[in-house]
Amino acid sequence: MSKPAPKAEEGADAPASGAKKKKLIIIIVIVAVILAGAGGAAALLMGKKDPNKKEEKKAAEKASPPVFLNLENFVVNLQSDNGEKYLQAGITLQVKNEEQVTYYKTNMPALRSRLLLLMSTKDANELLTHDGKIKLAEEISVQAEKPYSKDEVSPKEEEERKIQGVYFTAFMIQ
Repeated sequence: MSKPAPKAEEGADAPASGAKKKKLIIIIVIVAVILAGAGGAAALLMGKKDPNKKEEKKAAEKASPPVFLNLENFVVNLQSDNGEKYLQAGITLQVKNEEQVTYYKTNMPALRSRLLLLMSTKDANELLTHDGKIKLAEEISVQAEKPYSKDEVSPKEEEERKIQGVYFTAFMIQ
């Protein structure tokens, strides 16, 4: 008789043990789901901070009116096979902000020198074409963006010198 009683105890122990295992598995699954959700939410919130700031900065730049820097007219001798040719050009630079205007005004003698040297190397026939003028505008932008001192070599300073546009306000070849 004593033997059947232990069997009954083992049988009673087995269902209680199975129920405990199920509860443990359910708790582990719930904790895992909560942790995954919290991690996903944290990643989502942390990842959204940078794009919002960039979008706000771009929106602020777009909302601000364009800033222009008018340069005094240039008169230069051009390269020509047909005798002496002159270029008279009015140039306006579009820059990011007033700080850039101040930067370029401070370095105006060096900027004008660079542009005079650049334009004096051009052929008159080349500048008579639309493509020649577009190419000259691109070269003017490159020359203007170059550093004016050896201290200006950081990428941030290069970004600040970016020219938004080069516009000819007068262009006459004689």
